Amino acid sequence: MTDRAAADEHRIRLTLHYDGSDFAGWQVQPGERTVQGELEAALGRLTGREIRVTAAGRTDAGVHATGQVAGVAVPPKWEAQELRRALNAVLPRDVWVADARSAPAGFHARYDAVARGYIYRLGTADVARSPFMRRWCWPLGQPVSLAVLNDAAARFRGEHSFRAFAKAGQPERGEMCTVLRSEWREATHGTLTFHVMANRFLHHMVRYMVGTMVDVARGRRPLEDIDGMLRGEAGLETSPPAPAQGLYLTRVIYDNDDPDTADEILP
Repeated sequence: MTDRAAADEHRIRLTLHYDGSDFAGWQVQPGERTVQGELEAALGRLTGREIRVTAAGRTDAGVHATGQVAGVAVPPKWEAQELRRALNAVLPRDVWVADARSAPAGFHARYDAVARGYIYRLGTADVARSPFMRRWCWPLGQPVSLAVLNDAAARFRGEHSFRAFAKAGQPERGEMCTVLRSEWREATHGTLTFHVMANRFLHHMVRYMVGTMVDVARGRRPLEDIDGMLRGEAGLETSPPAPAQGLYLTRVIYDNDDPDTADEILP
């Protein structure tokens, strides 16, 4: 079945929450448990046919979502809310369909998106090492300067080459990204959250950004390194990427969406 809906199919846009802790990522992989695999299996069980699901973003192993968008084409008897209820009855406990709505026949969750938003959760208090927190944040367990983090985050706003902040070996993806939002905020339970929105993201880009900003805030490297890496200066490399479990895909923006709508849904 092609991703584009045929005339006798109903295109539905799903908004998904999932805990990425026990998944090998979004995309189907042989012998691995994935979010796409679980969702397609549930759809097959409900409809009696093979249905392919296309997501707005292919989150990596351990990465969570509270705003992933997926497009599916189902038999016309399935209305959006009926499909949502049925999916939530059969999906595993670490995946939940938060919303379902009809979409145009040509809707493509990935290619129609104009921006995506992520939140990274950094645990700066000792309690972050609790088993009830460490699965969903970077349990750093020590304070860092919010002001310095925000000085660093401001460097990323606007259009830049993010080649230095991406996993190597992907020249076909291009390197230019426009960052619309980049800021740190105080959150609950001794955590700080990094909020970033851009027209596109490169592989591991947010995690490299966070790892580098945290090293700057801890005094391990100068703030000016970020400017240098964005300019492509030779000899500068990012810090190691922040751990996957602190990252959440929280928002996908399409042409008719309001980008200022609140998207801060975190555990």
